[in-house]
Amino acid sequence: MSNGSSTNDFLLLAFTDTRELQLLHFWLFLAIYLAALLGNGLIITAIACDHCLHTSMYFFLLNVSVLDLGSVSSTIPKSMANSLWDTRDISFLGCAAQLFFFLFFIGGEYCILTIMAYDRYVAICKPLHYGTLLGSRACVHMAAAAWGTGFLNAVLHTANTFSLSLCQGNAVDQFFCEIPQILKLSCSDAYLREVGILVVSVCLAFGCFLFIILSYVQIFRAVLRIPSEQGRHKAFSMCLPHLAVVSLFVSTAMFTYVKPPSISSPSLDLVVAVLYSVVPPAVNPLIYSMRNKEIKEALRKVFEHRLLQHQ
Repeated sequence: MSNGSSTNDFLLLAFTDTRELQLLHFWLFLAIYLAALLGNGLIITAIACDHCLHTSMYFFLLNVSVLDLGSVSSTIPKSMANSLWDTRDISFLGCAAQLFFFLFFIGGEYCILTIMAYDRYVAICKPLHYGTLLGSRACVHMAAAAWGTGFLNAVLHTANTFSLSLCQGNAVDQFFCEIPQILKLSCSDAYLREVGILVVSVCLAFGCFLFIILSYVQIFRAVLRIPSEQGRHKAFSMCLPHLAVVSLFVSTAMFTYVKPPSISSPSLDLVVAVLYSVVPPAVNPLIYSMRNKEIKEALRKVFEHRLLQHQ
């Protein structure tokens, strides 16, 4: 194989060669995928149908749920199909599309999570300016900027990665097309260009993470000054789910892209990839709705309305 453009297909990493375990992997991923579809679908339905949830916080949460659905749909279905049909193939265009959409949704989600930290900072530290700083128009503009950033990030990395010359075979040591694994197939120093772009992206991501941390330092300082225990509890219940989602997302993704080669192994890379690409879209709805009475009440109203329609 002399050049990436002449590659007909890639071979994705198989979880196992045993047929029974392949079927187990299929059913396990199917359960996770359905959980992600159901959980995020319920959050989207609750926010869209209940006018009480038409606020900036829930508007951004709706965006996170849509992006979660996109990211999990870009990786799991192909892996499930390969296990079900006992194959490892993915076409060149399929691999490029998978990488593009995954980076698009993941990048957009990280930007939205950063904006959500700002939303909570303003709500708790500057409540009198909340309506001015986070009006409906401002929220739409910030969300559009997040989606646009994800799109540009995906275009840049996908175009640069698949312009590389590949001569180290066509076996991708991951269950989906991932930049570090594709770079291992490169046979020229041109891959250093993509490494440089990755470093810049990681630095920007770290800058966003630093912004989130500083926002929460200010938030917790303000919360601890709230005199009533009920007020502190409400503020913490609003912030902790978001902080948990960000921590899971950032820790696993950063480990994937900045870990030293000396500790890299196919099994470790596989576990970490599952943790940052498959698990968050499935557990995020639980984290956000577990202690959120407003979402639970909105879902109750939706179900009651549907039941009344069928009577």
